[in-house]
Amino acid sequence: MTKNDHKVFGYASIETEEDEAQPVASTRALPPRVFARIVDQLTTAVCITDTTANILYVNPAFTEVTGYTAHEMVGKNTAMLSDQCTPARVYEQMWRQLKRGKPWTGLLVNRRNHSTVYLAELTAMPIRDEGTKTNYYLGIHRDVTAMHHLEQQVHYQKALIESMVDAAPAIIALLDENGRVILDNHEYKKLVGDLRVREPAAEFLRALRETLGEAFPWGPHAEQGFRDKEVSFDPGSKGQPRWFSCSGVWFREQDSSAATFFKPVRQTYLLLMANEITALKRQQEAVGMNAMRALLAEQERVRSMREALQAAIFQMQGPLNLINAAHDLLERRGVKADPALRHALNQAATTGQAALERLRALVPEVPPEAMAPVNINQLLREVLELCKQRLLASGTIIDWKPAPMLPAINARIGRLRGMFKQLIDNALDALESNRHQPRELRIATGVEEQSVFVILEDSGPGVPPQLHWRIFEPFFTTKRAATHVGLGLAMVQEVVNEQRGVICLDPDFTAGCRWRVSLPIKYEHHNESED
Repeated sequence: MTKNDHKVFGYASIETEEDEAQPVASTRALPPRVFARIVDQLTTAVCITDTTANILYVNPAFTEVTGYTAHEMVGKNTAMLSDQCTPARVYEQMWRQLKRGKPWTGLLVNRRNHSTVYLAELTAMPIRDEGTKTNYYLGIHRDVTAMHHLEQQVHYQKALIESMVDAAPAIIALLDENGRVILDNHEYKKLVGDLRVREPAAEFLRALRETLGEAFPWGPHAEQGFRDKEVSFDPGSKGQPRWFSCSGVWFREQDSSAATFFKPVRQTYLLLMANEITALKRQQEAVGMNAMRALLAEQERVRSMREALQAAIFQMQGPLNLINAAHDLLERRGVKADPALRHALNQAATTGQAALERLRALVPEVPPEAMAPVNINQLLREVLELCKQRLLASGTIIDWKPAPMLPAINARIGRLRGMFKQLIDNALDALESNRHQPRELRIATGVEEQSVFVILEDSGPGVPPQLHWRIFEPFFTTKRAATHVGLGLAMVQEVVNEQRGVICLDPDFTAGCRWRVSLPIKYEHHNESED
């Protein structure tokens, strides 16, 4: 190498007085040939060319990459390495950059000595003299064929997986442990537009969390997933409810950031999958509606019989109490009392009590019902469907404003359905008696403080404030017809009490009646004797 060649490497091979007069800091610290040895021993391929790309120097690593010896390469042009697979525009871009005195980094397809091609990552940079004139070019090569192959393999596999996920008929979303959606498929995106909510996954998880409570697996320590948990989305008056069966699988992946290289941190993700089961649910509802009507009719018959018998018992209890009181009064008088009257009162009391016992024995028993998860939105839609003929006949306008997603509550579905039907029947009775006002029935649902609430309003005449405290009394009614005397609201309160809920009539609502029913989500029934 000439002296200028050595300067390309950044060191001087001939120590002259001129060199000593202008010493370089690095040459004072290291022996002159250290830089040359460093380049020779580098595992990275290095070559030096003149300004016309003729090779002046290659290190051993360069010969290993290309398959050529240094003797075969020195004096030849770097074009001997080029393969026609590399577009001409790549070289044109490289030379434009180098002519401007700036380094260039890019990928080239090169050819080895044995006619095999490889992908080279080249960093080329101009080497200037003291006058900033470019005398040489330094090229640093790296064989990235295997890395490129691996990257392409990962890219193709990722594209294949994404294509499969996008083509899947199921709704799929990947969430991090904070509940943020980081990957989704076409069906999920379509659901965003259909439901008109920002993140359906967040709504699904909220409903599942409120339904399952502590049993819902969530967070970085979650081990178990969940499978086939049903949630529904009710758009209210804008359309029919939609049902989804949700499943979730937790998995963990090591954080690939540099900060966690020596201290691996595993990130937790939830793969959420949902299948729409709306068609199946509607088929089930259609099949079950006739059976439900028959069952409800039987329940109404039994309830009417119970009310009639309990009303008779209630009416007989008053006179019987008077007879017993009169008999007790004569007993206290002793010999002064009329024996015949005492005997007659005693016979009347005994006979009356026996009649009451026979009537009590005739009261039909309510069959026991198991607790089960109940979606209030679906239940109210069923009740409205059962009342459909009456609603149409009376010309009542229904304003249905449900919460789009409600957690299920644990309840006796038959009892709860009967309770809401009784409230709606009472509202329709009130609307039918109010002929001069628009007949409107407004129903809204929502979630508040771990409870599901239902607000039911009608535009009827309402209940006078002085009677609010009596409305839950057995056999009390504000209706004019004597046939309306019954246990309707008393039964409603009984069912609400069974659920550990609250029902109240809004005293400030004057445009009719406004009922608010609040039912706890996490209510658990422990003992049948508590009812």
